[in-house]
Amino acid sequence: MTSPETLPALLNTITTKSPAATALVEDGNTMSFETLEQRSCALAAGLKGRGIAEGSRVALWLPNRSDWLICLFALARIRAIAIAVNTRFRSAEVEDIVGRSGCTALIYEPGFKGIAFDAILRDADPAALHKLTLVITARGGVREAAAAGAEHVALDDLAREAGPPDHHADPGDGAIVFTTSGTTSKPKFVLHTHRSLSIHAGEVAQAFDYVAPDTVLLQALPLCGTFGLTQAMAAIAAGRPSINMAAFDAREAVRLIAEHQVTTFNSSDEMLQRICDASQPQALKTIKWCGFAAFTNARVDSFVENCARAGLKATGLYGMSEVQALYARQPLSADIAGRALAGGVLTSPDAQVQVRDPDTGDPLPQGQTGELYLKGPSLMRAYMDDPEATSRGIGEDGFVRSGDLGYLLDDRRFVFETRMGDGIRLGGFLVNPAEIDAWLERHPSVATSQTVGIVIDDHMRPASFVIATENYLVDEASLIAHCSEGLAKFKVPQRIFPLEDFPTTDGPNGKKIQRGRLRAMAQERLA
Repeated sequence: MTSPETLPALLNTITTKSPAATALVEDGNTMSFETLEQRSCALAAGLKGRGIAEGSRVALWLPNRSDWLICLFALARIRAIAIAVNTRFRSAEVEDIVGRSGCTALIYEPGFKGIAFDAILRDADPAALHKLTLVITARGGVREAAAAGAEHVALDDLAREAGPPDHHADPGDGAIVFTTSGTTSKPKFVLHTHRSLSIHAGEVAQAFDYVAPDTVLLQALPLCGTFGLTQAMAAIAAGRPSINMAAFDAREAVRLIAEHQVTTFNSSDEMLQRICDASQPQALKTIKWCGFAAFTNARVDSFVENCARAGLKATGLYGMSEVQALYARQPLSADIAGRALAGGVLTSPDAQVQVRDPDTGDPLPQGQTGELYLKGPSLMRAYMDDPEATSRGIGEDGFVRSGDLGYLLDDRRFVFETRMGDGIRLGGFLVNPAEIDAWLERHPSVATSQTVGIVIDDHMRPASFVIATENYLVDEASLIAHCSEGLAKFKVPQRIFPLEDFPTTDGPNGKKIQRGRLRAMAQERLA
């Protein structure tokens, strides 16, 4: 049987086979696959009636609820592109992503967790959001003042409009954009097609055995990122239920696991450790295995051992926005040391991995560290609106440069070691420190800034060094407050230190800031 290659076809295949089967459980309510499809069709009609059409870009600034997936499938039906926006982002990030991607509509939930989303929108630069003509509110009523000049409408009202349109999506159509840290302060827009999402979902469902008849997945990872969305799409491809958590809470996760007899899930190492800490003996007995990405834990072997003591068989994963999450998984048959490794066996039978010398680009033998090059059906189509970055990232042979260091164990299994660049893993997200520096430099007292990652209580946290503007003094508390106003909480520097000059070294292309020295200086000052 041919695998579905568009998102509407993927959902319809499962709906036709098992219309009454449970797709989602949230807040004690269940939603069948048939209802998920019907609601997405109705919303597609409402969006189309408001001018959302083929190629339109619509920001999804929503938590982990059914609304997120309904909106994604609705946009897919009318060949529009979803732009995923993290609910933890604030005005600086929202104005950049929504504005630079050219979104004409934004869908958000104003009442989620008491966060002042309306105020965040109002604080964004109106010039950056000049293309935004439609603001749609989920579960919160219409907010007329949220974005000046845009039409405001409730999501439920749109979903009650004219009957569902036929879908004519092509497998090569753009479906969703994830944001990822680039080489400047501006995140790149990773564009995936219907085909890359649908094929990868089906292959993950098979390789991870989500198709087993007793599978129940805990959806704790945010849908706005490839890590969370890939699991959700694979669950749909398998026709198995997901237990949605709008916001992660470890005790609630343990309760949901027991109540719904969850069998598997994926998470960050920090989330998984919190679940283990919150659990009681036998509380996690239904879990067959769980996958994790080591974003914060420095001692992964000990972490996997701790999971085992709590009754969880944890294994390492690998993914990135360009090839999606769950691209590889360490074998469940491996010992603790093997499962503690990031990377793994390629999920897709058609995927390929190479390790090349970072300087020459020559292939390296097994066991030798180099840059990982990746290929397969899950590969992005392009960096949206950036042909130059696309040509740099994807070679003529179809392999994408990962920017990661690793080595091969065999032709289909590899180990990820670390990022090649200066990206920092914060709150489970790879963050370009230049984003933090750019925001700090908006403050009148900061002439220039350099942000590095430091270890505090075994977790990676940001710390910044700043050079003051002439005739200004550096007030650390004021600068931290400034960052809190415009940046997601996990990006706010833990400490901000004044410097007269940054340490530098001479190189062939001029002076280069010694970021390693800055990291050491920050750790020394904390000590």
